[in-house]
Amino acid sequence: MTATDETTTAHRAAELAELKARVLAGPSEQATAAQHAKGKLTARERIDLLFDPGTFTEIEGLRRHRATGFGLEAKKPHTDGVVIGWGLVDGRQVFVYAHDFRIFGGALGEAHAQKIQKIMDLAASAGAPLVGLCDGAGARIQEGVTALAGYGGIFQRNVRNSGVIPQISVMLGPCAGGAAYSPALTDFVFMVRDISQMFITGPDVVQAVTGEAITQNGLGGADVHAERSGVAHAAYDDEESCLLDVRFLLSLLPANNRELPPAEPVGDPVDRRCEALLRLVPADPSRAYDMRAVLREITDHGDFFEVHEQWAGNVLCALARLGGQVVGIVANQPSVLAGVLDINASEKAARFVQFCDAFNIPLVSLIDVPGFLPGVDQEHGGVIRHGAKLLYAYCNATVPRISLILRKAYGGAYIVMDSRSIGTDLAYAWPTNEIAVMGAEGAANVVFRREIAASDDPEGTRDQLVKQYKDELMHPYYAAERGLVDDVIDPAETRARLIDALAMLRGKVTSLPGRKHGNQPQ
Repeated sequence: MTATDETTTAHRAAELAELKARVLAGPSEQATAAQHAKGKLTARERIDLLFDPGTFTEIEGLRRHRATGFGLEAKKPHTDGVVIGWGLVDGRQVFVYAHDFRIFGGALGEAHAQKIQKIMDLAASAGAPLVGLCDGAGARIQEGVTALAGYGGIFQRNVRNSGVIPQISVMLGPCAGGAAYSPALTDFVFMVRDISQMFITGPDVVQAVTGEAITQNGLGGADVHAERSGVAHAAYDDEESCLLDVRFLLSLLPANNRELPPAEPVGDPVDRRCEALLRLVPADPSRAYDMRAVLREITDHGDFFEVHEQWAGNVLCALARLGGQVVGIVANQPSVLAGVLDINASEKAARFVQFCDAFNIPLVSLIDVPGFLPGVDQEHGGVIRHGAKLLYAYCNATVPRISLILRKAYGGAYIVMDSRSIGTDLAYAWPTNEIAVMGAEGAANVVFRREIAASDDPEGTRDQLVKQYKDELMHPYYAAERGLVDDVIDPAETRARLIDALAMLRGKVTSLPGRKHGNQPQ
């Protein structure tokens, strides 16, 4: 190599370094300032929060669009408005795409879509989670149907990767129209208040068609989707706390469906007695309590990640560790609607059970359920088919499954909450449990209505017959005597017994009948 060649190579390397520095800096200082003025971080600032320091590798940073018309040929910024690559989260590989709102408002064109599709394919090939940091204004109108076709390719990959790698969408800006369907197809959706909105038709269209005036946040803000629609799994006040929880969630998930969730050294004694449970859960089945207190008592160090905390609060779904192993917990919540199952709770729990089963996460069901919520709205809203979703999810699950009845378990809701009859591997109960078709009072009114009506003292007779029904059919050991409960346990031993059972079931192998796929209730 001549001195001239060396000079040329060094010059080219310097040019490359200068070009990449400009790409990293973004379109302009004014564009960055405008992003910050909206209370939002830039795409690269978000990536820095997501990944372990210095581990992010970017690809296709020099990509530019090739569209013409409407002035596009004069504006061809590098990255085309989306940053893609991979890095480490707590030392484990994760892939990412991040819309850069400073470039074309993060709008999706052909090149932009191809970059996202590329990183989705790489994540699937490498068998690692994919996180989307979404801050885009939808399809790039100037590119017409080409942009729309780009969304189709993304949706197809969302579906193909479902149940193969974890997919997480973090909404950090607007997401309107067809663009909203990609997050809806992923496993988890995180939103940040005030800066993120999701809707199919915006406020202007809503007002034009229906006459309803509403703001963007009122229509599709973080709290709307976290509390009412159930689209968002969690809502946060700022991006930093949001991305911190994304990291926490990733620490609980396997890289793909061929791996087990990551185990951790057990720093919390596996045989730790939970004496506090004796006072946290009242023996009286009509008294409310917070099931989260039970989770804090039995899980490792009291830590868990709750899914859909603000939606369908009558059932609680959480990822946690027991003895260092990740588990999915589904629990009735007596402090909300007495813990009944209804349309939203059934759908929430069913989706969570399916996710855990897809990614080899054992299931623990904590049962304290008085039944399904009665009412015309529930029946007309399809509580039958929605309740069947939860039943289907449990029956279809092949991961280790353990159920524990804390107090009451009545009617169809008892069956649906992973009872022995639908295939739970082990069924435990506390000595306060009551398993029955319905509560004793209601049962007595049905079974003994004639005796009560004919009695000289209906109330006294009714009380006597209620006691008789409880003594004969609802005592704590009735189900155990018939093999429907494997053991009645001391509440203080709950943590130790669950950890022991999970260890025994770790090698569980179950095969389903050969089929293309089931036809689950909709």
